[in-house]
Amino acid sequence: MPSRAVVIGAGLAGMLAAAALSTAVDEVIVLERDDLPTGPEHRRGLPQGRHAHLLMAGGLTAMDDLLPGMDIRLRLLAKGAHEISFSSGMLARTPEGWLRRWRPEGPRMISCSRALVDWAVRDAVLGLGGEEVGRARVEVRRARAVELLGDAGRVRGVRVSTAARGREVDAEPGIEGDALHDHDHDHDHDSDADLDADLVVDASGRGSRILKWLTALGNSEVREKTVDAGLVNATRIYRTPAGAEGFPLTVVHADPYSGRPGRSGMMMPIEGDRWMVSLAGSRGGEPSADPDEFLRHALELPDPVVGRLISGAEPLTDIHVGRGTANVRHYVEKARDWPDGLVVLGDALATFNPTYGQGMSVAALGVQAFARELARGGPTAPGLSRRVQRAAARSVDAAWAVAVGQDVWYPGTRGGQPGTADRLVAAYSRRLTRTATGSYQAAAAVWDLSSLTTGPTRVLRPRTLLATLNGPLLPPLTEPPLTESERKILRSLDRTGRAG
Repeated sequence: MPSRAVVIGAGLAGMLAAAALSTAVDEVIVLERDDLPTGPEHRRGLPQGRHAHLLMAGGLTAMDDLLPGMDIRLRLLAKGAHEISFSSGMLARTPEGWLRRWRPEGPRMISCSRALVDWAVRDAVLGLGGEEVGRARVEVRRARAVELLGDAGRVRGVRVSTAARGREVDAEPGIEGDALHDHDHDHDHDSDADLDADLVVDASGRGSRILKWLTALGNSEVREKTVDAGLVNATRIYRTPAGAEGFPLTVVHADPYSGRPGRSGMMMPIEGDRWMVSLAGSRGGEPSADPDEFLRHALELPDPVVGRLISGAEPLTDIHVGRGTANVRHYVEKARDWPDGLVVLGDALATFNPTYGQGMSVAALGVQAFARELARGGPTAPGLSRRVQRAAARSVDAAWAVAVGQDVWYPGTRGGQPGTADRLVAAYSRRLTRTATGSYQAAAAVWDLSSLTTGPTRVLRPRTLLATLNGPLLPPLTEPPLTESERKILRSLDRTGRAG
């Protein structure tokens, strides 16, 4: 009998999971409640997609492993994405000061819109199948999952609805939030149908209903944890000013340890000769959709460089404000009993405060772990699902520690507060970051950790420990490490009357 896998969600994690499954089953069906755009365009089921996302080297490597021969990096660069060197291609002000720009070595990241990343991956996956390459073709169906079929021991499929999608609700009038859908009451039950499957993957994102579905199967023991700093994103797109095409990605990080609301800002170059400017603020320091307030927020960051850049740039869009940025984790790997035939990946497994730029890469690393387990035993191997969840959790652990370990320090954070371990980690992290402002060895460790090319033990290597203990070898920078030509660009754009 032909084997079938069903993936819930056609986002990044869902399409990568479909690619992994295409070598292991005869039929892969992806269920998606949105009408998917034919090009790199925003879709309403991904409200955070309008805001800044960076694709880290670790995530890109995982994508290339899952999509051999497709070269996602070249696909993105061909469409106008930018490749940024951590060591030399960005201006980064940390809570401990400016990082220097060293020689162009070490990890890189891709800077472009989230819509472009999703489209490039989706286009690659849908072009993978065919007998000549030994892969099943991936079919995307416009439908939404209503519930899982099976019992506490094994999931055997999905009940789907093809009725008009549920009502989408913004977090506040005029404000983007996570898409909320009334799956239980706002569809025609006559349109429901059962779809049998040997393996079901929930990659439905932040809106996943996995806990409710599991409870219906008789498993109500999965623990959920939410840590919410109340972060709000505000993003506007600008035309890249003439002559500023090579200006480096610029980020001013928030300070979690000041006892005040965290405020941050980023200017990142994206496709189409545009700048994406995203401002963020934790509870009490939120940015605004008002253009004057938006600029004021940028200028009042610990360094005004982002505000100075955009004060003379041409805006191309309104300001989009987004909420729904809490860190949320489902500890499915710790469940005493877990049904065969069900895997949870991507944002359905764990979501992170997007400030830290980890979500896409962690999702790709989780799917990579899934693919390795599939290759070992096939989609129906006993215990496959539990092994996948434990392996995927390892890729979540480090990112969760980074995001939550900082968010718990912001005033008004809900769901967590710093404990003894957090204080020890924060003390070492702050010393490492301070050292990185004037030490190549320490900076390299920060780049490797941020790019997800290595695990958290990277910061405990002997050379890194020694560098951190010694502290920075060079004095702190008092201003952004700009070249003279970049300084001229900044001065030419600055309409704020600030010197420098």
